[in-house]
Amino acid sequence: MALSSSSSRAERLEARLAQTFSPTVLRIQDDSARHAGHAGAQPGGQTHYSVLLVAEAFRGQSRVARSRAVHDALAAEFGPPETGGMHALSLILRTPEEHAASST
Repeated sequence: MALSSSSSRAERLEARLAQTFSPTVLRIQDDSARHAGHAGAQPGGQTHYSVLLVAEAFRGQSRVARSRAVHDALAAEFGPPETGGMHALSLILRTPEEHAASST
């Protein structure tokens, strides 16, 4: 699914993560308002996100490998906030079994 640059960042993140990982659970939260006035925060938000991603693709991967895979998939979204780039991304990355055993 190709989304234009006029799509919200959350929509672009969702589309790219769904395409790359075929998740069973995908939750994306824009945390930008909580960071107003902090480094990297910009008027209009869309700079700070939290993601819960549950996918079979993570089976056998270390936490670092999972994080790298997600960052690689979303590389086009990062960049200096003053140019509209995403500043921060908090990740919870699990296999379906890990998610079933968790309380989140």
